[in-house]
Amino acid sequence: MRPRKPFRHKPSGSESPSRPQPQMGGRYWVYGHHPVTMALANPLRRVHSILAVDAAPGGLPPGKTAERVGPAELSALLPAGAIHQGLAALVDPLRLVDLAELLEDLAPEGARHLVVLDQVTDPQNVGAILRSAAAFGAAGVILTERHAAPESGALAKAASGALDALPLVRVVNLARAIEALKESGFWCLGLAAEGEKTLAQAEARGRVALVLGAEGTGLRRLTREHCDQLVRLPTRGPIDQLNVSNAAAIALYELLRDTAENQSPPDLRRAPCAT
Repeated sequence: MRPRKPFRHKPSGSESPSRPQPQMGGRYWVYGHHPVTMALANPLRRVHSILAVDAAPGGLPPGKTAERVGPAELSALLPAGAIHQGLAALVDPLRLVDLAELLEDLAPEGARHLVVLDQVTDPQNVGAILRSAAAFGAAGVILTERHAAPESGALAKAASGALDALPLVRVVNLARAIEALKESGFWCLGLAAEGEKTLAQAEARGRVALVLGAEGTGLRRLTREHCDQLVRLPTRGPIDQLNVSNAAAIALYELLRDTAENQSPPDLRRAPCAT
């Protein structure tokens, strides 16, 4: 994965919604080879220290050096059971990207898809979804500001470097965010077991925002109402529900497959949506 591209920040007043928001939370340890090397390669990431079990760990960017520590010493700094692969870095959280800034930065011929998460709180799930979104060419992931997994070492580990490769946006009001996506030409599809059509049958074209809810509760009522359409994944057998990160990966693959088969430019025009 490539490091996250710096966004274009335009000179404006301090209250402009296009400016990046203050970072959330305090310093934390990123651990594991891919998360650490991607964090070090990200020009937007502030790194305070790098620790390694090996004297000269491979994969570090030029000019980056690590302090050597013992395995037990490194493990003591991290959550219990953390698989650190002998490498960790103490970092600041990334500055939050504003939704309007993300939408403005998207080129019409670039990535067409976004992932929207409705109160998904498990960091492993959010990290895995980030990883799938990066792998299948999505342009970013949108979370709620409250009742969502914060940036953390566990999230970064599950994302396997995607946290520093893909914009992560947090919004106060998800319904308003979905309406903003519609105004920018995105067809908003909510993934729900009761959807009348499968994702493939919906034949989504152009820009698509895939909206997923938390396991158990699924999409909230207001979120459902603001989606253009509810769709489902076809399942068969005694278990008819998937983990949200697995569902996201399958849905993103389907969107990418459909895009590859239909290379015509997307029609970004749409009528204003009623609110």
